Amino acid sequence: MAEKLYDDMTVLEKLGYILDEEAKIFEMGGPEAVQRQHDLGKYTARERIERFFDPGTFVEIGTFCRSVSVHYNMFEEETPADGVISGYGLVYGRPVYGIFQDATVMGGTIGKVHARKIVNVIKEAANNSAPMVYFVDSEGLRFKEGPDSMYGLGTVAYHMSLYSGRMPQICVIAGPCTGAATIIPGLADWTFGIDKITKLYASDPEIIKAATGEDVKEAEIAAPRVHATTTANITTIVKNEDDCIFEVQRLLGFLPGGCKDKPPRYECDDPIDRYEEELRTIVPDNPNQPYDMKKVIKLVVDNGDFMEWHEQWARNIVCCLARFEGGTVGILAQNTMFMAGCLDVQSSDKGSRFIRFCDAYNVPILNLVDVPGYLPGTDQEWGGIIRHGAKMLYAYSEATVPKVTVVTRKSYGGSYLGMCSKDLGADIVVVWPPCEMAVMGPEGAVDVLERDAIKKAENPKAKRNELLKAYRNRFLNPIAPAAKLNLDKIIDPATTRSLVCQMFRLFENKDVKLPYKRMDIMPE
Repeated sequence: MAEKLYDDMTVLEKLGYILDEEAKIFEMGGPEAVQRQHDLGKYTARERIERFFDPGTFVEIGTFCRSVSVHYNMFEEETPADGVISGYGLVYGRPVYGIFQDATVMGGTIGKVHARKIVNVIKEAANNSAPMVYFVDSEGLRFKEGPDSMYGLGTVAYHMSLYSGRMPQICVIAGPCTGAATIIPGLADWTFGIDKITKLYASDPEIIKAATGEDVKEAEIAAPRVHATTTANITTIVKNEDDCIFEVQRLLGFLPGGCKDKPPRYECDDPIDRYEEELRTIVPDNPNQPYDMKKVIKLVVDNGDFMEWHEQWARNIVCCLARFEGGTVGILAQNTMFMAGCLDVQSSDKGSRFIRFCDAYNVPILNLVDVPGYLPGTDQEWGGIIRHGAKMLYAYSEATVPKVTVVTRKSYGGSYLGMCSKDLGADIVVVWPPCEMAVMGPEGAVDVLERDAIKKAENPKAKRNELLKAYRNRFLNPIAPAAKLNLDKIIDPATTRSLVCQMFRLFENKDVKLPYKRMDIMPE
């Protein structure tokens, strides 16, 4: 008996036919391909959707899409959903758009229709002021589609760039991401890697060897730990997919839907006027002794909870999202446990991008400053510390969100400016009693200013110590800069949380208009 044509079916028969075809698509690449995914310790794309969105809220867009390429008769192949599931749903009640590449269908490779599905949801996310999440699990471009696949990826890159800063764009590398497909995590605001699952590289070891003669193992260039600690291509590394989904959901809780919105505010059960006696003694009496700035952060933010940006890279600066009085705040702080908290090429890149990230999404900024200067050395000079260091000044200067600076100890020279001084647009600057504001450290300053006096003294060492003490008493006393309004207030460290909450409440409706220009030309 001949198969009934669609046109000859009744309405109910047509519905049944559509549901049957949809069920086939939901099988993805078939049982064997799904099992291979599980054998690798990975969820399938649909399993990720089920775990990521609030139950029953995901709406799929483009379910019946498939490759229409004539090359290698691709249009005849079964490519369910063309290897990517796209749509929107709710995450803790808030709308989020997402794409989930399906590695069981042609390895999740990117073709022209595949890319169009991605672009469509990017546009919708931008129009609806909702975050965009990319779950990347792809072997790269689809070779069988030739230039069409490159065209498709180009449109993805164009729209990711076009809407950069419009709405948060978060990428999860939930499998391989190789070759040209690395453009997606490269353009995202925040990128997650999963231990033993993420595989990220632009050129594989064979290509590297053919081009340069270098012998390199895949793990040396592709492992998530490499990208979290060395290349900074991965912002956050997690142990497994469940942890990753939780951390992405947690990150979304800190962020607004788009650039026109403010971050969500939650009820705060942590007393705003909490008094922290420990902060009075956390800074050592010895000005050269390090201390844990993360402990300071824990003691002042709501419930000690914060989420770090690039925790394992450029560790001399801590960048994180936290809350004060239930509202999101971005924090930049020196970590004196690493390189004494000096600013260098990498920490300047890390800090400046985080400042711009916060400013893009209306996240106020708190600076906890203990910076002895820019890191000296030929590596830094040849690495371009001048232009990299300038990025911090540039980013703070153009940021229009509320900016509060708390100097806990040192604030020297150019790095004094680089951590948002009053001159760089801080709305308010307060300092702890150990504060030292100076052009440079006392030892270097005395050696320059008092060179002749020390040389002529009967006991040069004793003379130097005497002059050093005099210099410290004259300049390394917060009352001196306070007298000239270089800072607003000297505070009891124990009251820091209460005062910071008050400050952000005060500047909540800050509205600054920058001079008109077509484009920023930020130092490279």
